[in-house]
Amino acid sequence: MDGYKPKTWNASRGCKEVSDECAQCYAKQFAERWRGVVGHPYEFGFDFRLAPFKLEEPLTVPSQCTVFVNSMTDLFYGGDEHDPPPELCMPDEYIRDICDVMLKANWHIYIILTKRAERMKNLLNSNDSVFKQASESPHIWWGVSAGRKEKGLPRIQELQKTRASVRCVSFEPLLEDLGELDLHNIGWGKIGGESGNKGPRLMEKNWARSILSQLWKQGRIPRHFKQWGGVDKKKSGREINGREYNEYPDIANELVGRKPPSRSERLKMIDDLRTYVREQWMDHPLLANVPDKMRPIYLDHQGRRVEKKQLPMFDDNESDSEQ
Repeated sequence: MDGYKPKTWNASRGCKEVSDECAQCYAKQFAERWRGVVGHPYEFGFDFRLAPFKLEEPLTVPSQCTVFVNSMTDLFYGGDEHDPPPELCMPDEYIRDICDVMLKANWHIYIILTKRAERMKNLLNSNDSVFKQASESPHIWWGVSAGRKEKGLPRIQELQKTRASVRCVSFEPLLEDLGELDLHNIGWGKIGGESGNKGPRLMEKNWARSILSQLWKQGRIPRHFKQWGGVDKKKSGREINGREYNEYPDIANELVGRKPPSRSERLKMIDDLRTYVREQWMDHPLLANVPDKMRPIYLDHQGRRVEKKQLPMFDDNESDSEQ
């Protein structure tokens, strides 16, 4: 999006397939390459793990970004009937903490996509003040994936029942004709074919064109055509109907120019968050590997002073002075 840098933010890792839409999951393919490599962030492969030492990341970047939240998992992991027991999945309290960070670092735009729409609905529609505020904040976009009729269309229906300022649907990977859609209360549609190096399934043009047409006819909903997919997705390109579709909700333009707090204010927020994380999450049984550079910060229970070199890294053009 114009005015924003693209970023990903993964304060947790790992997931489990819920349908054949997950067959070419890039996150699993990447993570499993490192299973068993001691000390690597993905030493546990694609097994679910919490990475609370990464909760602070959005606060360390003062420039505006579009942040894809949990690109290496599902924020609402644990909300599908095939998922493991709750004690092996994403805790409600941890989702709440992620929402709290998004509310504090509100100069970014956050995009969340889930295949566990019912759990998302139940949490966002609850009376909890953090979930309520996160659902109603225009810089947090809540969405679902819908690549098949059987599970994708019910997810859209759950999303439409969810309290959210901006609702979005990712029709990716689009694996069949979804037919006639009801897109009321949807604020953004993204379409894409399947990519991967293990026989990706091809998306037919008429499937994508049908969705593009329905998005336009049902309220001129902004449309983004991401890719045709295939083994070489760059070669197959992004054009359809003789053009590229790079539309986003109008709120993105309205939010351009949101300023972060001063550097000193953000450092105070980070310091407070670190104190909370040390007490709340660093003894959790699903804790991911803590990087060596973060161990003195998060695993030192002796109260040692954190040296300046261990403070967060900011943008190259940001000085130590107040912004």
